[in-house]
Amino acid sequence: MNTQKQLLTKEKLEFHSNLPKRHVGILGGTFNPIHLGHLVIAEQVYEQLCLDKVLFLPDKVPPHRGVKKTIPDIKSDDRIEMIKLAIRDNMHFDLDLTDIRRGGISYTYETIKMLKDLNPNTEYYFIIGGDMVENLPKWSHIDELIQMVHFVGVCRKGFEKKSKYPILWVNTPELEISSSMIREKVKQGQSIKYLVPDDVAWYIKDRRLYRE
Repeated sequence: MNTQKQLLTKEKLEFHSNLPKRHVGILGGTFNPIHLGHLVIAEQVYEQLCLDKVLFLPDKVPPHRGVKKTIPDIKSDDRIEMIKLAIRDNMHFDLDLTDIRRGGISYTYETIKMLKDLNPNTEYYFIIGGDMVENLPKWSHIDELIQMVHFVGVCRKGFEKKSKYPILWVNTPELEISSSMIREKVKQGQSIKYLVPDDVAWYIKDRRLYRE
């Protein structure tokens, strides 16, 4: 029985080794809500690194301390729907619900391990802001993680392009947009036009999100 299992595993590995490698970017986050800054970063990384696609991967529960106290309790379904609306006209953007379906705290190591197991012929490029690079030593299983994924650092003013870990640095237009700023504007009854895609702005208004 064990011999048969080993043969099946070997055949599976040989099959995947003959497939062409795919290069896929991952942009993770709460996307609460998704905004034009997210889309610009994803598009620039896709183009500059010649990727096959970029996955938008919403967190179920972010691993950062205190985040539940600062971010409104919006349903995952609302965040997912806003991502769908934002990326639906871009053929090389896609939605990945690995973290949402798994539940619990969204640790990058566990997510990447699951994706690699499912797609062994895919090289993943995990996109992070330049301000997050200096925190990589604190990430769970970081030494194993850097063997599994390529980290892509988005350059930020005031942050040096250096790390003890291998980083692919990408320059993108800097848009001073954040999800927290958008939430505050909605709460104050101010316009968010040109900060989020029109369909996302309509969804926020229709669902009366971020009013309190």
